[in-house]
Amino acid sequence: MNIRLAEAKDIDQLIKMRWDMTVEYDPSKNEAFYEAFKKEFHTFLAHALTSNQWFIWVAEDEERIASHIFIELIHKVPRPGRVTYPFAYMTNVYTIPEYRNEGVGSKVIQTINNWIKANNYEFVIVWPSDQAINYYKKNGYIPSTEPMEFTY
Repeated sequence: MNIRLAEAKDIDQLIKMRWDMTVEYDPSKNEAFYEAFKKEFHTFLAHALTSNQWFIWVAEDEERIASHIFIELIHKVPRPGRVTYPFAYMTNVYTIPEYRNEGVGSKVIQTINNWIKANNYEFVIVWPSDQAINYYKKNGYIPSTEPMEFTY
């Protein structure tokens, strides 16, 4: 299993995985939505892969992506008297079904945790589904009640 940052050659697989993940949790999404989604997500990925804002980590097994985690860096406003580092927003965490419960996702998140530490990013924030809470806990994440949100 090779864990690395995604490249342009991975776009088609990442699009399919995002679609599969969505359909897995919301079967009402049918093929009628696919082409519009594919076009939008391709544009997003093409930009993300060349930016210094998004980092898409993949676990690859013989050129097949088995798992991925998307990280967006959020830059903070500098503060006098200290160096300001960005924090990371983790999203779109997915492992294809045949690779689940084999430690693949944990290897990806552990690689990211080491990358976070090596780059002095301040913290990582993630909004897990109820089913994923134990996955994050076993990989060093703790619940937080600090964020607030405005919705309309």
